[in-house]
Amino acid sequence: MENHTTLIIGANSGIARALATHIATFETTSKLIVISRNTAFYQQNTFINSDVIPVSDYQESTIKKVLLQIDEMKDLKIQQVFICHGVLHNDTLQPEKRLQQFTSENLSELIMSNSIIPMLWLKNLVPLVSGSTPCKVVFFSARVGSISDNKLGGWYSYRASKAALNMLIKSASIELARSAKNIKLISFHPGTTDTSLSKPFQKNVPEGKLFTPEFVAIQLKKIVHHSEIDGQASFVDWQGENIPW
Repeated sequence: MENHTTLIIGANSGIARALATHIATFETTSKLIVISRNTAFYQQNTFINSDVIPVSDYQESTIKKVLLQIDEMKDLKIQQVFICHGVLHNDTLQPEKRLQQFTSENLSELIMSNSIIPMLWLKNLVPLVSGSTPCKVVFFSARVGSISDNKLGGWYSYRASKAALNMLIKSASIELARSAKNIKLISFHPGTTDTSLSKPFQKNVPEGKLFTPEFVAIQLKKIVHHSEIDGQASFVDWQGENIPW
């Protein structure tokens, strides 16, 4: 696609960086806008023609200011949005292996990062991208957010936060099918990717199933390109295969 705009939100993750690099390198007729709390990666020459927007936080007031700034840019046709937020672990939080490890604090933190913030972006993006230009909005979800696919248990807070995200996406797609028919919502499972998010859990990954961010970025681009604006949300993996909600 030429003369279109791609928006990457939460652009400091491994996959987001690979995605941005691919677009900036191979889609030179397109406009790229990246939003992140850490924009150091985007100071390289690859992104000299990209718009890099730093933010201090992801409060809704900040989200509104950023989108107002984008709305003031001229002749934008936003056709792709990638919302890349996601937390699995950090210095104080690890996935629960047992029920006794579950805490309200962990769940609250992951719900905020993995469910609420992505939906705040969607809420405030819709007025900007509604119209005649087809727009596909991708959320980084996870297969473990599938309720019917849960065969192993554990990871209570992470599973719940991704399941919540999927439900929010599903509900939004029903509304947008009536009010903004040009928008397609996609919940995306990238597979186990060699990034800091999966690093502590890579030792049990089967051979050939640990993907590079560059591979996942290319797969995702193919999925978005072939997705139809059909008034329904899609929940797909890196192969483009449907995952049960």
